[in-house]
Amino acid sequence: MPGHKETITTAALFDVLSGLLEAEQGSVFRFMRHGSPYLTRATVETRRQIEAIADANQRHAAQLAELITRMGGLMGPRLVHPEDQYLAYLSLKFLLPKLANAKRETIERYQNALRALKGAPAEVREMLESHLAEHRAQLDMLVGASRETVVRT
Repeated sequence: MPGHKETITTAALFDVLSGLLEAEQGSVFRFMRHGSPYLTRATVETRRQIEAIADANQRHAAQLAELITRMGGLMGPRLVHPEDQYLAYLSLKFLLPKLANAKRETIERYQNALRALKGAPAEVREMLESHLAEHRAQLDMLVGASRETVVRT
């Protein structure tokens, strides 16, 4: 119908937001914090950029958790991802494309979430669109850093 605004149920809204929160919390970037041994061989600039992405990842998770709580949702237990322990054995040259792929998956999750949340409150959509824009910029940085690493090696 023309002029019909699609609405979303509260349960569906919390389901989508919880899925994004889980993805942010479980992201491989949680291992890329300041002082991370994974970044010891990175250039200062690449290390700084990846640490900034890790900081943004943590900020996104906190913002999503705060939004869910403010809207009356409940926080579930955080999942543990033991399969990520293999990262300790990877070189930066191998790790950067993995980080870029993880970022692509996150972008896809946010795009799907925005499609699913057409009738969501404006504050929800604005936050997700802001996160998505930041993820896209971070992907560009990771792809560039990956190219530089391949050229230098």
